[in-house]
Amino acid sequence: MASVEQPYLSVLIPIYNEQESLPLLAEELAQVLDGLNLSYEVILVNDGSTDGSDSVIRELIRAHPGFKCIRVVRNVGQTAALSAGIRHCAGEIIACLDADGQNDPADIPRLIDKLAEDHDLVSGWRRQRKDPFWTRRLPSHLANALISWVTGVRLHDYGCTLKIYRSKYLKPLRLYGEMHRFLPAFAGFLGARIAELEVNHRPRLRGRSKYGLSRTLKVLLDLLTVKFMDAYMAKPIYLFGGGGLTVGLIGAGLACVTLYKKFYLGIFVKDQPLFQVSIFLGLIGFQMILLGLLAEILVRVYFDIKEKPPYFVGEMIGFDIRSEVK
Repeated sequence: MASVEQPYLSVLIPIYNEQESLPLLAEELAQVLDGLNLSYEVILVNDGSTDGSDSVIRELIRAHPGFKCIRVVRNVGQTAALSAGIRHCAGEIIACLDADGQNDPADIPRLIDKLAEDHDLVSGWRRQRKDPFWTRRLPSHLANALISWVTGVRLHDYGCTLKIYRSKYLKPLRLYGEMHRFLPAFAGFLGARIAELEVNHRPRLRGRSKYGLSRTLKVLLDLLTVKFMDAYMAKPIYLFGGGGLTVGLIGAGLACVTLYKKFYLGIFVKDQPLFQVSIFLGLIGFQMILLGLLAEILVRVYFDIKEKPPYFVGEMIGFDIRSEVK
């Protein structure tokens, strides 16, 4: 049931130009949530839509108690939109789903039941995915395998937005770039108990997809960041300093080989290219160690400065300002 008090369940839906899909999705979602006998709120995060979605959202808020809106003044991407919703939601558990209607709201009760089995996060798995194979399913399969291997948090479908979390594992996170797809990995780094559940995936009937093959490169680059944040965020000197020492020691070894050839084999230094290589490696190693020290300073500044979110909220509808989550 929708509640004016603090809800138990918060449903977050990032929206960008989905005016055709929203009415049916809202009807389905309201019907499912009303049948749960749980207090809930639905936060529609309008990510700078330009197609009339704003008007549709306002109608939905008037028609459905418990529906709220955060309007971001310009398109900032799905990660920042979800971050805005996470920051301002009040539920003990948080469900996320896409606005295009391909995620089935009827799966939410099953995810909640699975969460109750002593889990902290339940991730949807679109096993029977209704998307083109070459442009969507194959790249997604390869990306999921790579992410699972690098992060150690093994899931079949990182790209499925339909997931449910205990809020205590999302609230501490500060998301930037395109990091929303790595939320299970971040939660896993915090010690969350993660489960996976097959969910229904429906073909898109209205609108068009906002994603293409170009996101594959973004996944690879973001994965490097995720791995760094997991293993070296608190102590970057271990990465840069360790690499610098390794390179420097190789350079020193090559210098020793050069001296051996000079004094024992009579080969002049100018005739040995290894000497130039050793100098080059020594300089690189020194620079990497300096970079590690600078990174250590920046990490300390990062943990000390006041946090600033990567979005600017232009309007909030249906929120009680006194109960806004800080």
